[in-house]
Amino acid sequence: MSTSKRSTVALITGGNRGLGKSMALHLAERGVGVVITYRGNAAEAADVVKEIEAKGGKAAALALDVANTRGFDAFVEAVRAELGGKFGRDRLDFLVNNAGIGAHASFAETTEEQFDALVNVHLKGTFFLTQKLLPLIADGGRILNISSGLARLTLPGYAAYAAMKGGVEVLTRYLAKELGPRKISVNVLAPGAIETDFGGGAVRDNAELNKMIAAQTALGRVGLPDDIGGAVAMLLSPESHWITGQRIEASGGQML
Repeated sequence: MSTSKRSTVALITGGNRGLGKSMALHLAERGVGVVITYRGNAAEAADVVKEIEAKGGKAAALALDVANTRGFDAFVEAVRAELGGKFGRDRLDFLVNNAGIGAHASFAETTEEQFDALVNVHLKGTFFLTQKLLPLIADGGRILNISSGLARLTLPGYAAYAAMKGGVEVLTRYLAKELGPRKISVNVLAPGAIETDFGGGAVRDNAELNKMIAAQTALGRVGLPDDIGGAVAMLLSPESHWITGQRIEASGGQML
């Protein structure tokens, strides 16, 4: 495992599985200390921490429900304690707002309950968690919000989900502008179709759907978690410091 001249630490929400896990592993491989969050599966999160530590890295896992803003103050204090105790730091260098949920329903059939759940996780959660964590983010740090290719593409059944991700993309530009005086870069990464358990694992498990998406993608296949983990590590690297306020899509050229 590589090490950097100065230890850096990243917080990744929803880092216990899928894309978040891949992000954590890729950053750890580059010598970044990692704090991951999980909502309910502590054992899954512990396994990610063990995997990173087995390779010589530093990692910690904290419980967090991004839909529950009332828990954010206590969470920030838990992050502060973990930074000082495990990492010997008082600041985060990177925040990756990755945690999310999916919902598939036509516009006509989307319920207010489904809509509110998506708002609370993807938009309200991202907005207020970032706000609460700002005092812990180092000047010159990075914030990376995770959006979706569905904010560009239109696929029936995802109107509410895509609307939230569109909101995250607008929020990203505003954060980049307002946090610029602190030299904090803020960008949004939009994955295309990826082989994970998202949406019930349809892209991963449905061979016909997988083949159809691959045929619509310039690079001829659907994405893998490591494609996104690597992209996150690249966007948080020192060489990417001059990129801010941008939407970067990692889809292999899906539906160009």
